Amino acid sequence: MEVYWYIIISLALVGFFILDGYDFGVGIIHLFFAEEEKDKVVIAKSAGLFWDANEVWLVMAGGMLFMAFPLLYASAFSGFYLPLMMLLWLMIFRAIGLELRGQYNTRIWRDMCDKAFGVSSFLLALLFGVALGNIIRGVNLGGVVNGVSKYESSYFFLPLWNARFSPLAHQPGVIDWFTLIFGFITVITLMIHGANWIVLKTNSSINDRLKNVVYYLNIGLILLSLASIWMGYSIQSDPLGNFITHPGFSIFPLFYILGLSGLFFVRRYRRPIYAFLFSTLVIFGGITTSLASIFPKVLPSTNMVHPALTIYNTAAGDYSLSVAALWSVMGMLLMVLYFIIQRRLLSGKIDTKDYGH
Repeated sequence: MEVYWYIIISLALVGFFILDGYDFGVGIIHLFFAEEEKDKVVIAKSAGLFWDANEVWLVMAGGMLFMAFPLLYASAFSGFYLPLMMLLWLMIFRAIGLELRGQYNTRIWRDMCDKAFGVSSFLLALLFGVALGNIIRGVNLGGVVNGVSKYESSYFFLPLWNARFSPLAHQPGVIDWFTLIFGFITVITLMIHGANWIVLKTNSSINDRLKNVVYYLNIGLILLSLASIWMGYSIQSDPLGNFITHPGFSIFPLFYILGLSGLFFVRRYRRPIYAFLFSTLVIFGGITTSLASIFPKVLPSTNMVHPALTIYNTAAGDYSLSVAALWSVMGMLLMVLYFIIQRRLLSGKIDTKDYGH
């Protein structure tokens, strides 16, 4: 049952980053590339019509994590308390920028809301990537100093960064040169995904320009991905060992490579859905590859005193997992139905659809 719940929660998180991920990307594109008011309106609308439904996937993933792996939930939400609060406030400011932009027809008000939307989207993408880097790198479980634990074995505390800004320090911080590269990978990935979404759902005047942006961002994404693998060897002795031990896991990086390859032809596709599907593959392949590289760990330990948190030592009891499995199927079916209805109602281009301000 532990593996079942791990897969279900992972799929919910992947769904969040695919769906709300393009909202983050749209915000970043809006910040850096939207210049004319007509483009700003329609680009913001391409996120505003969908963001609240897309974030339900994150709520669902958090609820299932609390039910299936309560020890992991408690450990992560206490140890990452400060960055989680930052994420929460950034989500609030992003929503404020989207929902209140049309309330007053003044230049200063629109510019303020645009900045709230764009900057929050950029920082959200960056922090979510940094969070993934922390999960791969691991944390100092138990707060071990000179071989002595300051806390319980499943508890930890991370400063935002340490004096060396290094993941190799005895007490790693949330942000260092290793986690930051995952942050930039996430920013670029979601920018590509958001640009593809804008081209798919709008008739913005910058759509042709965005295709070129996607092409060049894809080159940068490949370079950063290679750099992350190289840096991984400074964190772990064998970061790719799981793919040798479990050959079936190799399907996940193949999805990532396929997505990157397809994005090189973004300027040739007559139907923009193809580019969007390839950026979706990049997100799916990137997240699943990262999780597969540390499986069955869910939070590695950077010290030798306390073992890593895994899906087995953080799971709820067998009875709880089995009873909840039935309800999880029902909940997922409701989510999929909700998703299908929303996409049917908002199918096609959204330029002329009412945002409901």
